[in-house]
Order: sequence, then structure tokens, then C-alpha cells
Amino acid sequence: MQNDRLISASERGPSGPRSRRPLPPWVSTTALLLPTYGWLTLAVFLPLLTMFVFSFMSATPMGKAPIVFTLKQYRAFIDQPYLVGIGITSLLIGFWTTLFCAVLGFLAAVALVRSTFGKTREMLLILILLPFWTNGLVRVFSWTMVLRENGFLDSLLHMIAPDAGSIGFLYTRYAVVVGLVHGYLPYMILTCYIALVAIDDAIIEAASSLGARWWTILFKILMPLAAPGLLSGAVLIFIPVIGSFMEPRILGGRVGVTMGTVIEDQFTQAFNWPLGASLSFTLLAVVLAIFATFSGVLRRGTVA
Repeated sequence: MQNDRLISASERGPSGPRSRRPLPPWVSTTALLLPTYGWLTLAVFLPLLTMFVFSFMSATPMGKAPIVFTLKQYRAFIDQPYLVGIGITSLLIGFWTTLFCAVLGFLAAVALVRSTFGKTREMLLILILLPFWTNGLVRVFSWTMVLRENGFLDSLLHMIAPDAGSIGFLYTRYAVVVGLVHGYLPYMILTCYIALVAIDDAIIEAASSLGARWWTILFKILMPLAAPGLLSGAVLIFIPVIGSFMEPRILGGRVGVTMGTVIEDQFTQAFNWPLGASLSFTLLAVVLAIFATFSGVLRRGTVA
């Protein structure tokens, strides 16, 4: 008993009970965020900064040519006008891919949310995620077997109409869009699904009880409430699509020349890293300008 009193007295100290000082909130926040932001700095920001510096060089720094900092690489669209047409083609492919993904993804998400429950919904979600579990190169090459002449699509048609001609459209821009839609559609489905599943069923029931038709519910209620999911999916799809090079090169053939394939050629074939870097950052600036222009319009439409 006496020992307990001595221990408690020593813990109290001369000025009362001892208490540990809590760490400031910024210390714990910094400790939690430091690994993530440290990795992002090493794996993303530093390489981007390096490429940005390369874009102002007159030659690749690994060679023997003297290095001079210049803006010449950013005049590529002026000095080589054919790049403007390639850039427009890339933007159009990105637009059509995003549009098809938005239509198909939104309708698929509505079907998942409104028509499925329990294990059926879980199974369908797993099937939607299947493209993420397969190698992208294998997935793209599988489309060549489907879209080529005398491929799977032609065989299926000839089973129904033996005298029909070929409907294969491999090595066209349509084939490129098909391959891109297949690869990026799950992003749109998932973002729309997350937005739709948060909508209260009472809103839909109230609209139905007031006599709203299904198309009114779809376009006047579900679509405006799911606009954040559609916008998020559009961003996740449009940005990587306009810089993609695997699908255009394999499915597009000679007509599959896009900014992605041109940039890849500068790094792997021509070994002109400054031009490839400048084209990359020019494309990034165009994309950011497009989203900055339309974000206000989309925001006003969502609020309205």
C-alpha cells in the first residue's frame, strides 16, 4: 500500500498529475500523407518535370550533340502542319470513344442499379471488371481476330447469310474506336453506377406516382443526378484515349496515326525526346483547355 502511494506521488510530480502532450494535428497528417506524396513525387512529378525540361532542349541529352535551350520544339505544329490534322484526328477519336462509353455506360449502370439485386448485381459487376484482369495487348489482338476479313464477325454473318460479303473493318478508325470503347467502358459504368446507386428510391417512386414516363425519369431525373459520374467518367476516358498508341497502331494500321503513335515514334524510333516531350505537353495543354472551357458549362447545366 505504501509502495502504491509512492508510485502515485512520483507520477503526480511537484506540480500535479503528469499528462502526455498530444502531438499537433499537422504532425499526424504529415506522417500519413508523406509516403503517398513522396511516392507521387518520385514516380510522377519528377519524371514529368524532367520531360518538361527535355521539351526545351535542341537535342536528346543522351547523345553527343550540343544542348541548347530553345522553343523550337513547341513550333512543331507550325513547322510541320500535318501534325495539326493528326491532332484533330486524335481529338475526334477521343470524342467518339467518350460519347459511346457515356451512352453505353450510363444505360448499363441504370440497368445494374434499377434491375438487379444481391448476388446477381455482384456477378455482373465482376463481369464488367473482367477487362481489367486481362492483358491489354492480348485484348487488342483478340479484336483483330473478330474484325478482320473472314474473321469471327464474317463467320457469324455467313452462318446467317452465306452469300453475304465481308463486313470486316479492321485497319479503320472505326476499329480503333471499337477497341478503345471495349477497354475504357468499365470506367464509365463504374462512375455512373456510383452516382446512380446514391439516388434515393423515393425520388423515382414519387415521379412515377405523379405520372412521369420512363423517358422523363431517365432524362429529367436520373441523368442530371448522375452528371457528376458522367463527367468523372468522361475525364477518366478522354485524357488517356487521345494519347493512346496501342489500339491505333494494331487496329488502325496505316490509318491509325494519332498523336499517341507519333509521340511513341519520337521516343522509340526517331530518338527525338525533346520533340516527343513538347508534343506531349502541347496535347496536355489542349486537353486542359478543353475541360476548362466546358467545365463551367457542365457545372451550370448540373446546377440548373
